[in-house]
Amino acid sequence: MKIPPLKSCIPRSIPVLLLCLAISCGKDSVIPLPPGTNTAAVKAALAAPPATWQEHWFEHNQLLSRMFYDNDVAVYYDNDVSRSVTWPYTYMGDVWRYTKSVYGAFGSDPRLFAVFHTGKYSGGHPSTYFDASHDYRNVIDVGSGSTSAWLSGAGNDLDIVTHEVAHIVEGASKGYHNSPAFGIWGDSKWAEIFIYDVYKGLGRTADATRWYNLVINNTDGYPRAGTQWFRNWFYPIYQLKGTAGLNKYFTLLAQYFPKNGQNYARDMNMGEFVHFWSGAVGKNLKAQATIAFGWTAQYETQFNQARAAFPGITY
Repeated sequence: MKIPPLKSCIPRSIPVLLLCLAISCGKDSVIPLPPGTNTAAVKAALAAPPATWQEHWFEHNQLLSRMFYDNDVAVYYDNDVSRSVTWPYTYMGDVWRYTKSVYGAFGSDPRLFAVFHTGKYSGGHPSTYFDASHDYRNVIDVGSGSTSAWLSGAGNDLDIVTHEVAHIVEGASKGYHNSPAFGIWGDSKWAEIFIYDVYKGLGRTADATRWYNLVINNTDGYPRAGTQWFRNWFYPIYQLKGTAGLNKYFTLLAQYFPKNGQNYARDMNMGEFVHFWSGAVGKNLKAQATIAFGWTAQYETQFNQARAAFPGITY
């Protein structure tokens, strides 16, 4: 199943190039580059993002204004977003830098493009550097029907934008496009553990606790009624290997899962899902999967087939 751009993937109601640079908003100061550096790529990476950006996706048709940029993030508002809202300048940069430090680069442009709307387009969606729809940029686009949107810079304001970054990670990590597990975990289950890890990684202890309390008792109807994804799957495996385990899943996916060029060739089944996550944390997760999802004869067959088909994944 293809990810993104996902339209309105979370409602508002739901509580590589590293250089030593001196940066100021709107102006880049560049030190001499080391010998052998691809100067054309550097120049492209450090070019200022456009001052305005005309939307041309879904029903979006706003002329966006660039409010802030540095080497990691470019923040755009439509005309109705209060110019007093400045928290995305810091927060989105922090999230994207942390994301790249864990999962690596996402294309040749080091920036995340973060788009905000007020009074329209309630919800959010992502797009990645693979996608023409958003001009081959890594994008999160969030909106709210409220005329006072984004003023708090806390709680759901942080959750929704971090959620959209989670989709960029699952849809474009390690140089490959699409999310083979999307048909299994759906819109928000991967995002739940990603958000928790980001808050932990950024030292936002209060937000990590708040988010944990918000999702620990969540239940879903897939793959069976009453499934508790966070409590019985992602949080237990996070306790085993933490951030490294999350990253290793995508590393194994890129190394072993079938591809057509830079696109994953197909969705994975539940047996493959459990096999790849077992490799990510170095432990056979069949017992944990049984607790989380139940274990059917079909899952058993798929799991054994996955172990035979991908013997390089060990645990």
